[in-house]
Amino acid sequence: MRYVWDGSLATGHALIDEQHKQLFEAINDLLKNCEGGTGKEELKKSLDFLNSYTIKHFFDEEVLQKQYGYPDYPNHQKYHASFKETVRELSHKLILSGATDDLTLEVQRQIGGWLVSHIQVQDKKVAAHIKSQAAK
Repeated sequence: MRYVWDGSLATGHALIDEQHKQLFEAINDLLKNCEGGTGKEELKKSLDFLNSYTIKHFFDEEVLQKQYGYPDYPNHQKYHASFKETVRELSHKLILSGATDDLTLEVQRQIGGWLVSHIQVQDKKVAAHIKSQAAK
């Protein structure tokens, strides 16, 4: 299952939305490699990119939250830390066992599914807060 960026995922903040689109591309590349029986080296490249881009995106997002005094910053930071740990765990599993059907489903659910849910609920709150503070 590929993830498609659409209006329901837009937060209204240009930087956050652009980075989310890049995360979707990275997840889709990883899923393509998992489903296509790509060698471990290609899978590792996809996971490495997803890992590094996730870290960059979360850092940028957290800087904005601090800059605009987002009141739920501590909880949001915990969501990010948990997600980064999930990506690390899946990377480890993939390196050990390769791309199995079960692991592909786990990537879809724990990475793609989490990201969609997180954007639609948590990141939209962040973007709304930033917009309200910037208007002052």
